[in-house]
Amino acid sequence: MRYLPLTDQDRTQMLHKIGVERSDDLFADVPNGLLDRGLDLPRGKSELEVERFLSALAEKNVPASRAPFFVGAGAYKHHVPASVDHLVQRSEFLTSYTPYQPEIAQGTLQYLFEFQTQVAMLTGMEIANASMYDGSTACAEAALMAHRVTKRKKTVLSGGLHPQYADVVRAMSKLADDETVALAPDVRAREDLIAAIDDSVSCVIVQSPDFFGNLRDLAALGAACHRHGALLIGVFTEAVALGLVTPPGAMGADIVVGEGQSIGNALSFGGPYVGLFATRQDYLRQMPGRLCGETIDANGERGYVLTLSTREQHIRRDKATSNICTNSGLCALAFAIHMTLLGEAGLRRLARVNHANAVKLADLLAHIPGVEVVNETFFNEFTLRVKGDAAELVEKMAVRGVLAGVPVSRLLPGVGLDDLLLVANTEVNTDDDRGAFVAAMEGAL
Repeated sequence: MRYLPLTDQDRTQMLHKIGVERSDDLFADVPNGLLDRGLDLPRGKSELEVERFLSALAEKNVPASRAPFFVGAGAYKHHVPASVDHLVQRSEFLTSYTPYQPEIAQGTLQYLFEFQTQVAMLTGMEIANASMYDGSTACAEAALMAHRVTKRKKTVLSGGLHPQYADVVRAMSKLADDETVALAPDVRAREDLIAAIDDSVSCVIVQSPDFFGNLRDLAALGAACHRHGALLIGVFTEAVALGLVTPPGAMGADIVVGEGQSIGNALSFGGPYVGLFATRQDYLRQMPGRLCGETIDANGERGYVLTLSTREQHIRRDKATSNICTNSGLCALAFAIHMTLLGEAGLRRLARVNHANAVKLADLLAHIPGVEVVNETFFNEFTLRVKGDAAELVEKMAVRGVLAGVPVSRLLPGVGLDDLLLVANTEVNTDDDRGAFVAAMEGAL
């Protein structure tokens, strides 16, 4: 076959060179029995039959567009203008990959330069890179960057950090032989992070709005970090919040990371998303990923260049700041287009609508017997304490046609928070949606 060009003789020579007799010997580290299991798959079907089968499976799902939708916890349903999808699907954008001769792709470099400018302004920082994979990997990369800057290896994780972000930080820290100290889940944002800082701490990672929806003032924490020579890493999962709340950079954060999905990118079953990463000018050369810059060419015309790309594909591995080999270019483009369409005034107006809608829903729910709004402050997402098990309540409300939110126990199992429910309310939710939510919750309770 043209897709399998090696002959039996070729394979024999390769196995001999490696020092094994059979191809199966290459999988000797896989536990016995795993490779011998027969797969319970049906016989081949025609394209039409496969399409019908998969369509029937898809009909079992309730997509976000077909029901009142209040699910958040790090991925949010916002309106994305049709012009965003139209532009990102132009062939010159959609089919392009990492430009290995970057200066040839001036259009790609220009939109990445504009994207960096937008992210730096949003986060209140001096510089931003050309995106990361997603918010969680950006968060872990920020911890590794802090270790390089401070020459220390201890990370303190806030109890309000998104559990999945915390998991990624712990996983990457373990591989780097770094230490992580995670505070207990902090439902009401009352933890004492300052008490956890000493001269051995490299960085403190704190989220605002946090996992439970609380807004946090980071100024005192940032000052405490700097007194001990540590860095403050500010995290967000809802980028739209930066149109209304004080950005982490304005509160003393040294590195700001988060998820940009909310702007320009649909839910898409959880990805691909776009990680935002910004920092201070002093730490420029320790920043992972790539950085696009503006210059003047030989003819005196404005041009764009790949200013920095300190990754292992371009320099020696021991000099690389990250082994992430690419960026979320298409998602970054969608972010940049949507941000350009909104402008500063549009983003601020969108953020105000999100907050107002969430306040309306919280006020309605607070009058339901057995329901408590936990938060004192929030943006467009808040935590409810309900009677009984929140996961069961969500299932009962789904039967009533409302996708109510995310039970905290789904992401923080076994820690006694089974009665907590995260609810997100964005600009796409109407008064009718909120009325349906209240009716479904009252009926389910």
